[in-house]
Amino acid sequence: MTLYISEKAKLGKNVHVGINSIIEANAEIGDNCFIEENVIIRSGTKVGKSTTICANSIIGEHLMDFYSNHQSKHQLEIGENSLIRSGTIIYSNTRIGDNFQTGHHATIRENCQIGNHVSVGTYTDIQGYCQIGNYVRFHSNVFVTQHSIIDDYVWIFPHVVFTDDPIPPSNYGLSIHIHSYASVAAGSLLLPGVELGEHCLVAAGAVVTKDVPPYKLAIGNPAKIEKDVREIIDKETGEKAYPWPERFSRAMPWEEQ
Repeated sequence: MTLYISEKAKLGKNVHVGINSIIEANAEIGDNCFIEENVIIRSGTKVGKSTTICANSIIGEHLMDFYSNHQSKHQLEIGENSLIRSGTIIYSNTRIGDNFQTGHHATIRENCQIGNHVSVGTYTDIQGYCQIGNYVRFHSNVFVTQHSIIDDYVWIFPHVVFTDDPIPPSNYGLSIHIHSYASVAAGSLLLPGVELGEHCLVAAGAVVTKDVPPYKLAIGNPAKIEKDVREIIDKETGEKAYPWPERFSRAMPWEEQ
């Protein structure tokens, strides 16, 4: 059983580091962080205070340029009060806000900008160069292609797949843009370049080939506009189900209002 902490690493107060973990030079760990066993924190990583990093995670993973000269020159920043569960891999050259959390074995590639209160579910793969807003929820087994843009308060449910290659294989991709408050239900497939408007709903299993306007329900393969989401009634309560912020508040900033 071993533990390696570089002399050039900076650890705050009351930091716990588990056995067989490695903290490389120029890494910074904030106060009250808890790092479990078999964790690697690469050079240039900055972890905000009161963050927990669970076993077998790699934080600040190398980019491809490392393998030409084996020198680290990129940085990763993770905000305060985050929870990174076991087996997660987060590449460097990314910035993540406060109150971030992952499920198990999540992967986040390089050059992402991620806001506050974002949750990335188990086995979800974010392929890099993405812009992700605040309070975004990715459930398990979601695949997000490069250069995707996801605005605030978006819900992405299990097994949703983003695509970006219009004529595979090709040398370019078309990015997907999902606007605030949109929801994409389980098992949906988003084709290259589609844009989902605010408060829209993509039904489970839909194959989205065209843009979905704000407040619209898209359903089927290929997906077609069915109705305005404000016409959908909750069968249990008899009340309107959408816009969803009017009925759902758990873990949202308006929860206490």
